[in-house]
Amino acid sequence: MLTRLSLMAALTLATATSALAQAETPQQGGKFVFMAPYASSITSLDITAPPHTQDEIVASAINRSLYSWNVEEGKPQLELAESVERSEDGKTYTYKLREATFHNGAPFTADDVLYSYNRLADPAKALTGAEKVLGIAGAAEFQAGTADHLSGLRKIDDRTIEITMTDLTDPGWSLMSNFAPIYSKDYPEEQLASQPMGLGPFKLANYIPGARVELERFEDFYEEGKPHLDRLDIMLMGEAAARDVAFRNGEIDASILGPVQYEAYRAEPQLADHILEVAEVYTRNIGFNPNVEAFQDKRVRQAINHAIDKDLIVSRLLKDKAFPAVSWLPVSSPAFDQTAEPYAFDPDRAKELLTEAGYGDGLSFSVTATPNESWGVPIVEAIIPMLARVGVTVTADPVEGSVLSDKILSDNFQAFIWSNSSGPDPLTYLRCFHSATPQSACNYVKFSNPEFDALLDQAGAEADPAAQLELLKQANNLLQEEAPLWFFNYNKAVMAYQPWVHGLKPNAVELAIQDYEDIWIDDSAPASRK
Repeated sequence: MLTRLSLMAALTLATATSALAQAETPQQGGKFVFMAPYASSITSLDITAPPHTQDEIVASAINRSLYSWNVEEGKPQLELAESVERSEDGKTYTYKLREATFHNGAPFTADDVLYSYNRLADPAKALTGAEKVLGIAGAAEFQAGTADHLSGLRKIDDRTIEITMTDLTDPGWSLMSNFAPIYSKDYPEEQLASQPMGLGPFKLANYIPGARVELERFEDFYEEGKPHLDRLDIMLMGEAAARDVAFRNGEIDASILGPVQYEAYRAEPQLADHILEVAEVYTRNIGFNPNVEAFQDKRVRQAINHAIDKDLIVSRLLKDKAFPAVSWLPVSSPAFDQTAEPYAFDPDRAKELLTEAGYGDGLSFSVTATPNESWGVPIVEAIIPMLARVGVTVTADPVEGSVLSDKILSDNFQAFIWSNSSGPDPLTYLRCFHSATPQSACNYVKFSNPEFDALLDQAGAEADPAAQLELLKQANNLLQEEAPLWFFNYNKAVMAYQPWVHGLKPNAVELAIQDYEDIWIDDSAPASRK
């Protein structure tokens, strides 16, 4: 098992390696061939419609949001604004927007921000990116149909806007999202899905569905001297074996690795020296449906956490390409309690808890799972004999990836195994367990606990960041005690890259999302990249 100390050391090393690469003098020109590894296609080039990382990998090159994620500092930073002032009550933010130009030459103005956020919040459009603007005042009324715009948005002049939030949450956490980009108010909305036009460092050159997205440098990008690359090709490669062959042949410049590839690449010296690792803010888990009577008793849920040797699964099955979980929030979260201990692997204690709860004679349930090697059917198969030792019979309910969310949102499951975002903003992602959060949003296990709700409500109203973090730590610890999930692991994301590639960053939010404007290639790159 990787200790917390070694985990933080690994994170520090990854960041230091990235900083070293960035310290070198970037070279201009050339092509970077990346990959979108989570499917063999993308859903839409309009990122506000699909909730998929696969689509985000492309969109992050084309678009920009009001904020962006600062990988080095681990927090949101202003992107499309030069400055921001916060009101005395902590809820209203006044932004002085930067000068920028859309790919079609149109100037970026305050009207584009108002258009983009009102479009996201419009219930008639049913855009999945809507959740990113729900913290803005007036969103509830807009969603309910009693208003036709976000009252918390106000244009002061062409380069100044005012955003009022419903609570003290820093808007940067949600408005940095690639799923909440700023679009031009004058660009035809119906063209966004096939011919997107944004403020990003690259503009669309060619899209071959099911194969690749070709992008070219946007000469009028607002950051002087960037992007360094002339071209960016994103290959749509859902098959791990295909990515492996393409990377080894030098056909792609960086590749996300699964557990089997991770083990293989580490064993080969020529590959091991060019691997980037980071603990992503995703928590793999099994969620328990309270519609199953047994799962209404936290002793049963705790027993399952004690009965499974997750360290063994991470080591043997995942080849150490994960960090065993302690609770919901990952150890890299600012609201993680460093004194918290994970559930111990203790089958005897599991049996005691099951007997106390009235299930000493046995319990059966199914786990809905996808084929995913890191958090799917293979994991369910691994826990079946462990739970059988304590009298719990588990079966797998296999489904395709596209079906999993449908079954969960329709409440058609007994338990599920999934990988869910658990950061970077601890308040936002703990809210997935607030009783007021519907199952259709992210409270997939319909968790309801008055004490937990009270802690989150207090945190949302707390202006002092340190005091807020303390409340969130308490909430996370309470969630661990209540165990609405089996806390499995935090994803260790791994990327292999070619020796001629520079500027990649250990992005804990999603390693496959890179700051393309900072990437560059050196003279050792093959002729096909120049």
